[in-house]
Amino acid sequence: MRLLLVNPNMTEAMTRDMAAIARRIAGTAAEIVPLTAPRGFPYIASRAEAQIGGGIALEMIADNLEGADAVIIAAFGDPGLRGARELFDLPVVGMAEAAMMSASMLGERFSIVTFSPVMRRWYLDCVADSGLSARCTGVRTPPGHPLDVSGLRETLRDDLADLARRAALEDGADVVILGGAPLAGLAGEIAEEVPALVIDPIAAAVSQAMALARIAARRSFGARACKPVAKPSVGLGPALGRIVAQVGA
Repeated sequence: MRLLLVNPNMTEAMTRDMAAIARRIAGTAAEIVPLTAPRGFPYIASRAEAQIGGGIALEMIADNLEGADAVIIAAFGDPGLRGARELFDLPVVGMAEAAMMSASMLGERFSIVTFSPVMRRWYLDCVADSGLSARCTGVRTPPGHPLDVSGLRETLRDDLADLARRAALEDGADVVILGGAPLAGLAGEIAEEVPALVIDPIAAAVSQAMALARIAARRSFGARACKPVAKPSVGLGPALGRIVAQVGA
């Protein structure tokens, strides 16, 4: 099995951290192909940036589609997720949606803890889009936006662990999701300090991508009713342009 790990952020270190987690989860059952955005933003932190990053993610997938069994959008907030599902005939999993769906199977209510208040409304939009607002206790963040997202697992570790504990004890969350690519790997480090289950979104996404690749018949994707109308385009990457010109035809 071959999984594309598509990071719409430009920061290679984030991709490396997420790929390491993905390989640990997949073991020998899947090959992980990590991809980092060639342009855009070092880190996507708003709805506007997610729109831009989503388009870049679609081009990245199109350029590397051959031989892939499933795709993982490796940015919390899932830039480009729904568009990718329209265009590409294979399972496409977003790490935010995967984490929320997994959390809903592991407990009755979940909370999201992330590192910046700037992302709170965007992440709540993601919860609403997933249809899980009634299961979510909210998004907890530190009071300020960090100037540098590198090293957040170390610099904000104790603050994030405290926010996760408060989400469990004060908000009643059974499951806490650590949202944001810079936090990849932190869930395992703080799990014993939090009186709730703590989820790493990339671990959830890889697990779900592998499951979907096994249970969904690949030949059925082309027959889905949501396919857009084929049309010509200008300025897209060659691979994505060809797919847009043929999809649904």
